[in-house]
Amino acid sequence: MIDEQIFTDVSKALFPTLYRIGMSIVHSDADVQDAVQQAMMKAWIHRGNIVETKLRPWLTRVMVNECRNIQRDRMRMMPFEQMEDHTAAFIPPDLELAEAINVLPEKLRTPLLLKYSEFYSEKEVAETLQISIPAVKSRLYRARKALEKSLKVEVTFE
Repeated sequence: MIDEQIFTDVSKALFPTLYRIGMSIVHSDADVQDAVQQAMMKAWIHRGNIVETKLRPWLTRVMVNECRNIQRDRMRMMPFEQMEDHTAAFIPPDLELAEAINVLPEKLRTPLLLKYSEFYSEKEVAETLQISIPAVKSRLYRARKALEKSLKVEVTFE
């Protein structure tokens, strides 16, 4: 079981990351706050089953799932034509790059943001998204290639 103080400290430190990830998926402050609250509540309930070293990827995975649940619910409730066009919370200094990242499919955008914006290792990205490390590498490669095609320049993040 994770100690209450450790849980609190890790949760507070991880909040900005969870918020940015949530904004990149649902693009709504209110929805992101709901998703963070749900993720934190689930983490608190299951803290006895979580290894301390795995809390960060576990909590991030729960956050991604909560955001996807919100998206699914929103799609059921709102006609496509009425959906607003939002920008993601992560805005690189180059606005053209930011726009190119925002139009990437979530499947490519999320690993890209986790790796290069939130500085997750490939292993942590894989654990968070529940995919293999080769799949992470493949998605990062495809995301960079899509950005290069979109921007017509070579894209390097490292």
